Amino acid sequence: MNNRRIKSNVKKHIPKDWLSELRILYRLGLQTLNDIRRTGWGNLIIITTMAAILMIFAACFRTAISVSSFSKELGNALEISVYLKNSSNAQEVKSEIAKIEHVENIEIITKSESWLKLKTEMSLPNIDNPLPDTLHVKVDSPENLQPVFDEIKTVKSVEDMSYAKDLAAKIEFVNHIVRTITLLVVLIMGLLTITIISNTIQLVIQARKEEIEIMRLMGVSNWYIRFPFIMQGAFYGFSGSFIALFPLEYIQNGLNNVHKFFMIPTPSYAQGLVILVMFAMSISFGAIGSFLSIKKHLQV
Repeated sequence: MNNRRIKSNVKKHIPKDWLSELRILYRLGLQTLNDIRRTGWGNLIIITTMAAILMIFAACFRTAISVSSFSKELGNALEISVYLKNSSNAQEVKSEIAKIEHVENIEIITKSESWLKLKTEMSLPNIDNPLPDTLHVKVDSPENLQPVFDEIKTVKSVEDMSYAKDLAAKIEFVNHIVRTITLLVVLIMGLLTITIISNTIQLVIQARKEEIEIMRLMGVSNWYIRFPFIMQGAFYGFSGSFIALFPLEYIQNGLNNVHKFFMIPTPSYAQGLVILVMFAMSISFGAIGSFLSIKKHLQV
């Protein structure tokens, strides 16, 4: 404890030399490159394994975005049909329902419009119009259909209501399954990445064991020892992500064709988001795997 205090007090009084800092970073970079070179052909095995894991993750994540997009488009087509009492004013009821949270749009279908449409489609006797004024209520997302339905039910002017409840439940179920699978893939990817890189870094540590021990005896900073290993793990993550970009492009093109076939626009952010998340997670997991390996086996 006293030694740490002495070191921290000494460091406070040492003037910062930015040139020296750059030299240290340069030496750490060279050390990282040397460690990667020492791994030899093992680098190729590690990077290709990482690329395969990341490709599976990226494919699942990108597919999940498309499935969510399809579900949202299908959900947007769902609407609540609200049938009004004969004595009610459709415009006033519309204004009242518009105040409910998650209501996106309301269309009034008058009973005369409904009757005229029905008469053109069917042969009807000459009787008085029995149909009520109807409101078609659109909600911002399928999962909010039931809460909005329950809210509208409390409006006094409403006679009856309906919506495709089973279809909405199926859409929500599909979204839940896709989110769960994506989360599981992320967890599995993280565990595999950390395990693979941790084992690799352990081999590098064993090869440099004597050199690291000498540095520790000389009082070299723990982070100076850790940094090259952490950078090596991050390098494996970055390289694996870079290679995974090529098969990901084919997956992206395939999904774009599916979107075109069903005439549903491809989310503009999808490709960029998948690439960003893939690189961020692979580099992070790579660095974490290296850090845990050093902490566990060297206790520096």
